[in-house]
Amino acid sequence: MDDALSITLQIAVFAAVVGGVLAVVWRLEQGALIRRRMKDGPAAVQGAPDETLFKVARPANPLLSWVQARLPAARKDQPSRLARTLAEAGFPAPSAPAWYALARIGSAVGLPLILLVSQKLSSAPITGLKLVVAALVLCGLGLVVPAMIVDLRAAGRRERLENQFPDALDLMVVCIEAGLGFDAAFVRVSQEIAASHRDIAFEFGRVSQELRAGRSRPDALRRMSERVNVDALRAFAALMIQTDSLGASVGQTLRTYSAEMRERRFLRGEEKAMRIPVLLTLPLVACILPVIITALLLPAGLDVAHNLLPALKRH
Repeated sequence: MDDALSITLQIAVFAAVVGGVLAVVWRLEQGALIRRRMKDGPAAVQGAPDETLFKVARPANPLLSWVQARLPAARKDQPSRLARTLAEAGFPAPSAPAWYALARIGSAVGLPLILLVSQKLSSAPITGLKLVVAALVLCGLGLVVPAMIVDLRAAGRRERLENQFPDALDLMVVCIEAGLGFDAAFVRVSQEIAASHRDIAFEFGRVSQELRAGRSRPDALRRMSERVNVDALRAFAALMIQTDSLGASVGQTLRTYSAEMRERRFLRGEEKAMRIPVLLTLPLVACILPVIITALLLPAGLDVAHNLLPALKRH
């Protein structure tokens, strides 16, 4: 009797432990599934983890918040010029201006310090005016180089967006003509081109997130045009806002604008092709022309030197 009770108790404890483990595993799987859907859902695109949709939040870190409070203030409901430049470069997080300021200050102070420490440890250090000039040059480079990197990154991203937008627009036309709504087309396009056109997929994905969060379509399109600062996307946003306000056909409007974008891309390619002869002129003149002149004049010069120099020596 006692053995049967002991076995029953052991079975009950085993079943309770197994049930508890299964419940914990199921709960963890559900949480992981929710997080995965929130991160990699149809409308989600890789972006900054702390970016917001409806307001510009301050960084949670006290140091970053203190640094950002010392930066030039933005106008009401408008990001600062530095924040816009960083967003164009692909850093839309609220803490990006603070990190940028810290990077500039750190490089401006750190590079001269590294120079001074290296000269202290060197067997033949430079001293006097040379050391001061080198430290000032490194300090200036620490201030200028991060700004140049951000500007170059922003210009490159604008160029990539301009090149990627026609393909995304063609796919959007296909989605609209297949029966999808305008908001659903943003979701589908951002999902389909996320691997090949990451920049435009990020912007379309953010528009779809703002629309799902409750922002109006004109406001979301207007914010996208201000965020990317690309003429083609600005014209697209203005066209869609006007089409929405007038109640015109979105499919016909997109089809017409897509044809214009293809024509514009073709003309831009022709323009670059026509610039090739002009660009080749400088290397041709600098590299080939001296060789041709030398090959033409060298025999005559050698002949003059061979015949004229002996005559001059005799006289």
